[in-house]
Amino acid sequence: MRLGVNLGYLRPGRRPEDVLRVAAEADRLGYATGWVGEATGSDAVSLLAWLAAGTARLDLGAGVMQIPARSPALTAMTAATLDTLSGGRFRLGLGVSGGQVSEGWHGARFTDPLGRTREYVEIVRKALARGPVEYAGRHHTLPLPGGPGRPLRLGIRPPRERIPIYLAALGPRNLELTGEIADGWLALFLDPARAAEPLASIRDGRRRAGLGMDGFDVAATVPLAIGGDADDGGRRVRDFAALYLGGMGTRGQNFYNRLAARMGYADEARRVQDLYLAGRTRAAAQAVPQGFLDRTALLGPPGRISARLREYAAAGVTTLCAMPMTGTAEGDAAALRALADAHASAGLSPPGNRSASPARAPAGPA
Repeated sequence: MRLGVNLGYLRPGRRPEDVLRVAAEADRLGYATGWVGEATGSDAVSLLAWLAAGTARLDLGAGVMQIPARSPALTAMTAATLDTLSGGRFRLGLGVSGGQVSEGWHGARFTDPLGRTREYVEIVRKALARGPVEYAGRHHTLPLPGGPGRPLRLGIRPPRERIPIYLAALGPRNLELTGEIADGWLALFLDPARAAEPLASIRDGRRRAGLGMDGFDVAATVPLAIGGDADDGGRRVRDFAALYLGGMGTRGQNFYNRLAARMGYADEARRVQDLYLAGRTRAAAQAVPQGFLDRTALLGPPGRISARLREYAAAGVTTLCAMPMTGTAEGDAAALRALADAHASAGLSPPGNRSASPARAPAGPA
């Protein structure tokens, strides 16, 4: 199991230099991947380009680029450009986001997310293959009929013939689709003791495509609060968990809240959401059960972290993407150093061992 780092996105008080400092430390330590996200603030693409210029070995991933924000052709262009700028280090993570962001921010109806995702990935792959792009689907038609459009092809050749595509997925049907059409799964709030269930859905999708699990990357983002005891670590992760359980979506459509309910925390998740939507965010954070945090985060002293790393590896996670929760660039970099030590103490492979990751080509344009 390799190590990665979730670098988040820019926000008030967090400068680009802060993100680069953490990414550079992960690069120095030999971490395999660094992931950047987007919501309604900083976009993933600009920050990834900044990080590509400031790192040398760290693979850089969009975790995720929002499907409703970009046409599939633009996403293919962007992926090819980022792979070129990074010397073949880019990984394309995609997600449909949720109804609030899709409809409220991007003006795209949040309907048939699975069908939209399938068509989107098919068009992206067609474009990256650099042949003329023609597509007739329910949601996308290229070129549009009856007009001046004609099948066009990508005008840039990225370093690799195949850029790995990851999907962020939670529900069983989305997980099956991920196994069928993607090279990796971006997981969040994954409990290693319950990983068999989502991975079974992934395997069903792989079988449908005539594929096994070899080369498929299970990349789990896991909040990290190393040092002190588990309760102290939980206090550092509560705000993050409350945002997702309480604020990511509407009362009737919050996929993370449903995930917590499936894990046995239905009543607690409902209370977190009620408090969060009522504007009582601090109370919502306090209401997140410690048991949920213990099962979905890395909390406590290094010895406990090492044991948890072994659990994730045994569960089938191939890249553990730590999300340090210290609040400062210096603290996050120190947390990555401590995690690398815990990883070594656990007897796992070196942090950047890419033997099971998607195929790589030599750096530099082909």
